[in-house]
Amino acid sequence: MDDIDLDSMSLDELKKLQKNVGKAIDGYEDKQRKAALAAVEAAARENGYSLAELTGMTPKKGKAVSPPKYRHPENPEQTWTGRGRQPDWMKDALENGQSKDDFLIK
Repeated sequence: MDDIDLDSMSLDELKKLQKNVGKAIDGYEDKQRKAALAAVEAAARENGYSLAELTGMTPKKGKAVSPPKYRHPENPEQTWTGRGRQPDWMKDALENGQSKDDFLIK
């Protein structure tokens, strides 16, 4: 990887770099977590069990899960139901003049 000359960067450039690095780390950790979960679920299925059976956890009943309403255009794995805390990618898009309607899942 090329060395980045941090001393020659402005404060705004450094903050933007910090924000991008944070997002990259979060995305990497999320992918690793999902891959690990998929591997564990596959191993459980190969042995004739579900992950819930092996962990003793049963899916919660009575609480309806809202389907996603919005999707990140560049990373379709990132979705949002429109409820709860607004994800960073949606906040960034709205700050850049885009509309929530631009991200609706059709």
